[in-house]
Amino acid sequence: MFSAAILQFVPFLFQTEYLIGRSRPDPRKEDILAKALQTANLQERPVSRLVPPHGNELRVFFKMSREREPRHRTAGSSASVRAPRGVCNGKKRLECPVCEKQFAFGCQLETHLRIHTGEKPFECPVCRKKFNRNGHLEGHLRTHTGEKPFECTVCKKKFTQSSYLRKHLRTHTGEKPFECTVCRQRFTQSGSLRTHLRIHTGEKPFECSVCKMKFTVSGSLRTHLRTHTGEKPFECTVCKKKFNESGDLRKHLRIHTREKPFECTVCKKKFTQSCNLRKHLRTHTGEKPFECTVCNKKFARSEHLSENVHIHTGKKPFECTVCKKKFVQSGQLRTHLLTHTKDTHRE
Repeated sequence: MFSAAILQFVPFLFQTEYLIGRSRPDPRKEDILAKALQTANLQERPVSRLVPPHGNELRVFFKMSREREPRHRTAGSSASVRAPRGVCNGKKRLECPVCEKQFAFGCQLETHLRIHTGEKPFECPVCRKKFNRNGHLEGHLRTHTGEKPFECTVCKKKFTQSSYLRKHLRTHTGEKPFECTVCRQRFTQSGSLRTHLRIHTGEKPFECSVCKMKFTVSGSLRTHLRTHTGEKPFECTVCKKKFNESGDLRKHLRIHTREKPFECTVCKKKFTQSCNLRKHLRTHTGEKPFECTVCNKKFARSEHLSENVHIHTGKKPFECTVCKKKFVQSGQLRTHLLTHTKDTHRE
């Protein structure tokens, strides 16, 4: 049983030797690998697809390979030169030829270079997704097993990767280590900072394949694509009305719950949506940000500006459903509708 277990890990042992410093696999060891696979009655497949051992087993194999490997190439030897190890005078001496980032160990530089080459030698045996680091593969495998070994000590929430736990802990500590160099706004995650920086740079890397409209974040593009597909995945559990954005569904649900979370600090009036509160606040501040380009008249609301524009253009978009009479402003239509209700009462 012990020999069979060793044979199962032989493929990864050779892979480990390659990762810690060999420039390319030894052809002689490929023959040994093939024999080991045959002896152990394992299905033959590329080494990169084999799931490596974890924890103590990983450390044992690294130790074994280091003890067996010669430190330097000897004259006439066919063995590959090991990657430089350690630091020189307390300084990192290995530099990436692409971005000039420095490393103390050859294995660190070799792993880093995959960022530039795009090489992803570690493949998930379940979904065939590939990764450039063994640790990333290990974390990914937990999405298939459901294992969540990293638990928050505050709220007991569990995570598949330690990095996810570190990010989550900042929600409790309030730590925001990532700062924008332009406006000094701080963020809990580096990804949030990268997205924020696009506000300053104007970069919009996500483009709609239908109308070529561009967006700063991928989520905005996904939401936009629903305007072309007509997809509305968010459904109200009360009235079954559907929405293409989760935020629109949350706002709609307040109609049923009568929740009004947005309160005016001046008169304490409450609103279901933040935009309605912003509009209301202008009644206190007197702010009128919307100006007509024809008569320069200013308005507190954009819809009031639109109605004013109709006066200049002569457009009458508001039509009575009873007599088909049209009006420039919605208020005029509401007043007109009273004439029909009065007629009804007289009858």
